Amino acid sequence: MTDLEVDVLVIGWGKGGKTLAGAMGRKGRTVALVEQSTAMYGGSCINIACVPTKDLVHSASARREHDDPQTYFAGALAGRDSLTDKLRARNRAMLAEVDAVTLIDGRARFIGTHEVEVTGGTDTLAIRADHIIINTGTEPARPAFPIESARLHDSTTIQHVDPLPERLVVIGGGYVGLEFAQMFAKFGSQVTVLDHGVEFMRREDREVAATVRALLEESGVQIVLDADVRGVRDRAESAIVEARVGEENREFEADAVLVAIGRRAVTGELDLDAAGVAQDERGFVRVDERLRTSARHIFAVGDVNGGPQFTFISLDDNRIVLDQLDGEGARSTDDRVAVPYTVFLTPPLARVGISEHEARALGRRVLVTSKAVADIAAMPRPKIVGETHGLITVLIDADSDLILGATVFSIDAQEVINLIALAMRHDITASDLRDGIWTHPSSTEALNEVLAALRPL
Repeated sequence: MTDLEVDVLVIGWGKGGKTLAGAMGRKGRTVALVEQSTAMYGGSCINIACVPTKDLVHSASARREHDDPQTYFAGALAGRDSLTDKLRARNRAMLAEVDAVTLIDGRARFIGTHEVEVTGGTDTLAIRADHIIINTGTEPARPAFPIESARLHDSTTIQHVDPLPERLVVIGGGYVGLEFAQMFAKFGSQVTVLDHGVEFMRREDREVAATVRALLEESGVQIVLDADVRGVRDRAESAIVEARVGEENREFEADAVLVAIGRRAVTGELDLDAAGVAQDERGFVRVDERLRTSARHIFAVGDVNGGPQFTFISLDDNRIVLDQLDGEGARSTDDRVAVPYTVFLTPPLARVGISEHEARALGRRVLVTSKAVADIAAMPRPKIVGETHGLITVLIDADSDLILGATVFSIDAQEVINLIALAMRHDITASDLRDGIWTHPSSTEALNEVLAALRPL
């Protein structure tokens, strides 16, 4: 028996799902939004991911040498929690104000192609919907090595570690691991990163990777490459991480251990088979270029569909599905061009397009320019704010003068990269950016100088 019938059912309160629910509700469609955790209203971004972690990054960077690490860290956590509480409440209010949207607390599972059962405590609710949106996101991946430790954390629990660890071992040298590594080093921890790879930041150009590593080491982070972690166990007052480093067995002692080895889809309790929804070999929901699953009335948006795991991609997923449900149905993931990303180190590392080593493989005539931030005379802002680390690299097609890719490792990188990405999407040339009139002092005006020094790749 069906207890509730709606036009659209959204499972999970992530960026794409909540935006879609609000848009459809304001258009007069009946919508139900189901979330299993009251602590996750608004989605991962505002509660445990983008916003709270960047708030902590900012707090860590603002700590002065004479600030007591433990006291300062406790204050930073209080500020983080206050911020997320406000954002969570506001996110809930924004949807609660839409009459056509029904908010439901509970765990959802499919019981048919159009039917979902939601369980909350001892209560159950059967919902039927014409269209269903899976928006359940991801969670930290679990390591395969044995764990006998109460000091192990993932990227969520480490945000409330108590007390601040004097020694932190980070397992994983990816972007998340490096953000937390530098953050905790700036809070006052001794940090060691155990990276399974033999090459640091292998996806980045070597000059960029070397510059980032130098910054991290200057911040107090020790990087250990070719580290194959075999297990984590507790001693009386610490944890021991056992690893094979090259040809040597080593032990690393820590007060806390962060495992940052990737994320996995949250689909285990959905019973997707009951709805005929297929998953890939990694457990992510399979979708086509319009985000339809193998059941055409069911869509998957956000991290759960296996695409790039960024909030802004989830927001664009919402646009694609909205176009399917209430538009021309033409929009797709194929429309995405020059999608940038930022790693929020201090300063941030942002990139868009191809890298130098990818450009070499293209066999095209390519020009490159690269300059250390400290040496860019036309960019005084880093000197003003006291953060001159980093470099800016831009790749240009020698025949068309169009930008192929860029790396901005600098203060304000998360903003400058958006301008470069916009130029790439609209065929604005490198010369246009080079000769642009930018405000002063700003980070954007670095383009005047950096793009004036091109050389063949």
